[in-house]
Amino acid sequence: MALNSKTLATAKFHRFFTVKKLTWLFALIAIIATASVVYNFSRMQQIEAFNHAISEGKPPKSDLQSFEARFATAYWLAKNERYKEATLLFNKALNGATIEQKAAIHYNLGNIFFLRGLIINGTSMTVRDEAEYLLRQAKTAYLQSLRLDNSNWGARHNLDRLLTMLPATPTPGVGESDTPGLIMGNIPVGLP
Repeated sequence: MALNSKTLATAKFHRFFTVKKLTWLFALIAIIATASVVYNFSRMQQIEAFNHAISEGKPPKSDLQSFEARFATAYWLAKNERYKEATLLFNKALNGATIEQKAAIHYNLGNIFFLRGLIINGTSMTVRDEAEYLLRQAKTAYLQSLRLDNSNWGARHNLDRLLTMLPATPTPGVGESDTPGLIMGNIPVGLP
């Protein structure tokens, strides 16, 4: 009686996959799956605690150096009218950020400059100049945000509102006087 190749392959299969080996394999898979479930559950708890701390304006206990933590802290500061601190944190968050994250940062910087410009807007020349400067900074930030992410409708909307508020860009050669020409400081127009 000769063994055919099918019977020989079946015998090798049964020798390699014994009940004992299969039991150890399934036990190992169960241990790995349990460890994965425990890790993911722990990570979900950390994320929930992180979100809760950020929503209350407290520093998170985990992921302190993550982009999300720095962004959320800067956003919270801006919401609480601590604009200078928020601007510094947003600028620091630019390092190592992805393109989408940079677009979001520039959008928020634009919002900060826009709000500051609206807050200090007044009739005195000094205040008006500072407000115009802040609004131009907001314009620059919104344009940068749109360069990075052209689909940011919030930046488009705010830029559109901002452009209606800013004075037109002065034409070179035309000053506030009726005579065209380059006005340079205290030099009167028309002198050779």
